[in-house]
Amino acid sequence: MVTLTSADNALKTLYLGVVADQLNTAVNPLLARFEQTTSDVWGKEIRKLAPFGINGGIGAGTEDGELPDAASNNYAQFVLTLKNLYGTIEISDKAIRASENSAGAFVNLLEAEMEGLIKASKFNFGRMLFGDGSGTLCKISAVSGNELTVDAVNNLIEGMVVDVIGNSSKTPVVSARRIVDVDRANKKVTVSGASIGVGTVNSGDFLTVQGSYGKELTGLGAIFGDSATLYGLTRASNKWLTPYKKTASSLTDITIQTAMDTLDEVAGSQADFIVCSGGVKRAYQDYLITNRSNVDVMNLQGGYKAISYNGIPVISDRFCPAGTMYVLNTSDFHLHQLCDWRWLEGDDGRIIKQVANKPVYTATLVKYADLICDRPIGQAMISGITEA
Repeated sequence: MVTLTSADNALKTLYLGVVADQLNTAVNPLLARFEQTTSDVWGKEIRKLAPFGINGGIGAGTEDGELPDAASNNYAQFVLTLKNLYGTIEISDKAIRASENSAGAFVNLLEAEMEGLIKASKFNFGRMLFGDGSGTLCKISAVSGNELTVDAVNNLIEGMVVDVIGNSSKTPVVSARRIVDVDRANKKVTVSGASIGVGTVNSGDFLTVQGSYGKELTGLGAIFGDSATLYGLTRASNKWLTPYKKTASSLTDITIQTAMDTLDEVAGSQADFIVCSGGVKRAYQDYLITNRSNVDVMNLQGGYKAISYNGIPVISDRFCPAGTMYVLNTSDFHLHQLCDWRWLEGDDGRIIKQVANKPVYTATLVKYADLICDRPIGQAMISGITEA
């Protein structure tokens, strides 16, 4: 007979390893390139010494003169608070009892829930890699009833539960509404619940995942953004925190090579990965075909395929901002974590718990982590590209 105890054991022993591997390597090709480490984690924070510049104890002199003065490496301390990443599954008591005499039926029930959790987690963690930590999904330009007109829909999908954050107050003005429809052609999204009036939600307000405002991973949006600080340091006093940024309407091999050469000359950084929006990838393919160049295809870790620029993979990602290409040295990125994915356990060791006053049980997957780029000056972004 299937019981909550046997379900608990199945989640711990059979599903945890598979789910963790999927979320660590199969979210997208970019995350698969980042090293995941428990180093530099101190309590609830990541504190990491990042070297910049070079050792200054070098010089030339006479045969019997004084040696150069010592000047050790330059270091700055990055500080980030570990982000709390959660994924929850829910099973009703009725479903458990209906399948308690059939192990196969219960396995199918668990597998369906786990597949749903993996799909949702892949979507959201892949999205966070390109975010700035604020959790902003899109900006709202108009509202009519339950229909919101937004500036972009690439971060939205049916089933998400979202909050509307006021642009001026930076607090939720509408909370926990589920997305029931996304009109991608017209950039409109319909949410559940009572009608939302103009005045409650205004142009300039924005959507975030429920309860997540200001709590997401410090992704590429933070590194290439215009914020005055990064990792607790002021950009104005630390110019090496500012990456290479270039605006170019047309994308050519020269544009990409200029970015790569600049990274090498300024930071000694060797780019090894290029990620862009789908429209930019098509524009680059069109450029290659127009100039009668071969479109080389290469296989990546995790079973992904990519076109190639001089042996460097060029991949598209749905969450990459439109008209944008990132030229990265992925060895500079590390996902610092307190531990790998784990089930949230109670004092009794159980991971499946009844929701208070409800005939349903939940289990929550958790990871405490954040992303740090050791050398922001060694990364590049080309924006404003006309998409195909």
